[in-house]
Amino acid sequence: MSSFNEVKALTFDTGGTILDWHTGFKKAFIDLGLKYKVERDWSKLANQLRRRSLIAMTNLGKEDSPTYNIDQAHRFILDKILDEENLEVVNEIDRHHISWNVPHSFKCWEDFPENLSILREKYIATSFTVLSHRMIIDTSKLNNLSWDAIFSCEGLKKYKLLPEAYEMTANYLQLKPQEICMIACHPLDLNAAKKVGFKTAMVKRYSEWGSDDPHNIKGIPKHQYDIVVDNFPDLVTDLGKY
Repeated sequence: MSSFNEVKALTFDTGGTILDWHTGFKKAFIDLGLKYKVERDWSKLANQLRRRSLIAMTNLGKEDSPTYNIDQAHRFILDKILDEENLEVVNEIDRHHISWNVPHSFKCWEDFPENLSILREKYIATSFTVLSHRMIIDTSKLNNLSWDAIFSCEGLKKYKLLPEAYEMTANYLQLKPQEICMIACHPLDLNAAKKVGFKTAMVKRYSEWGSDDPHNIKGIPKHQYDIVVDNFPDLVTDLGKY
């Protein structure tokens, strides 16, 4: 574990590290199935919606200014999935509910709110995310989360995993990259931050994708990042050593 003595700010991936999107999307799909009397693998469709939406956002802004945000991506990916699943019968109200109301109402993981307050006593704590400003505002109010700042790629116009997204966040904080620790449950996010010079901390979310483990989170060794822990209380403990 490298020294964290110079770290002044923590930037939190928010979509999966803080918010339990799988449970939210899966429940919405289950409710949809009950309403329209259809059966599908709703857990699989929840993961498809999330995965394909993230792919649509990754590296957006590399060449041209982005023309849509994550809320719009959720909608056009949902429409594609419903077409592929022969569920064209789903009406406009239900499509808007799943693609907008549901993600703006995601619950956060239970181990986070109390520990965010603890970490803010020592560090600048910010949401650094591909999620829209409005989604962060809504979910933060719902879950009683207080950030020192929100850095949405929507405002930066450069989306993860572009190095510019991380560099711009450091510039706005008026800190050197090595004075910031990126906290995420996603290897891709941490790898990109590490290349720019951020310190890195992985908080493993074993059930982020339900029973799936697309990033082989279980197999990630302790030495892959500066800190690797199973939950936020453990992260607080490790950061408390400095």
